[in-house]
Amino acid sequence: MAADELVRAVSASGGVRVDALVGTALVAEAARRHRTSATATTALGRALMGGVLLAASAKDGESVQLQFRGDGPLGALTVIADAAGRVRGFAARPDAVVPAREGRVDVGTALGRGRLAVVRYHPAWRQPYTGIVELETGEIAQELARYLALSEQRNAAVALGLVLGPEGEVEAAGGYVVEALPGVSEEELATVEDNTRALHNPSEWIHRGAVAGDLADRLLADLGARARAARTPAFACSCSRERALRAAGLLRADETAELVARGESLEVRCEFCGERYELSAPELAAGRADGPA
Repeated sequence: MAADELVRAVSASGGVRVDALVGTALVAEAARRHRTSATATTALGRALMGGVLLAASAKDGESVQLQFRGDGPLGALTVIADAAGRVRGFAARPDAVVPAREGRVDVGTALGRGRLAVVRYHPAWRQPYTGIVELETGEIAQELARYLALSEQRNAAVALGLVLGPEGEVEAAGGYVVEALPGVSEEELATVEDNTRALHNPSEWIHRGAVAGDLADRLLADLGARARAARTPAFACSCSRERALRAAGLLRADETAELVARGESLEVRCEFCGERYELSAPELAAGRADGPA
């Protein structure tokens, strides 16, 4: 199976840009950590890959947060990705299940109607940029394409997909964003439309052995490519034991004192990656002593 990779390529004329992604391992890691149902694996996996693809155009140090909040069984999906290809995220209800529709996971029904909020943040900016669009179908790729068109005025096609095994395991995952840039010709647009129709389900190609570069080449078929760059995306969280201790410091002083007096530990779980931190009574006592009075 192809290794996870994000490839960016630009057509010879400079009129079309492609970001092609193989994300099988990162989606499988998220599913393992969150113990997701097949429904949640598919929805969260698509959202994670969508985050990686939207962050592909970010500046160094910039992060992109996606929050899909719907009225369906999943509730919400939250994803944070950065320009280096690192991504983390979670589903509000990871055990949600909806019946399959025409043999496929029905993400649209699982997420339902609601809103997609995209927040782009960089430490050097005075304030983050936030764009909000209404969810029309609940399908992750379609909603991201609508967001790009309405909030960032970017003419782009988005495709995201997974292939799951009989036990719900992730066998292949990937996607792409194809964007028409200023100066693109009508002939190039027609060619790109034909290419995206032929590659409407990228995960099936990945399942058959295609790598990210193959996807980019197929999307730019008959258009050439003048530039190409690659990076390795990964499911990666910024949580740590130190952050867990800071979170424990939010407990009321009397609650912490009671735990310490009984010699009990406290478990803190990161909602983004599922990592659990067992904090001992001495650690809690030391953290309280170091904290504000």
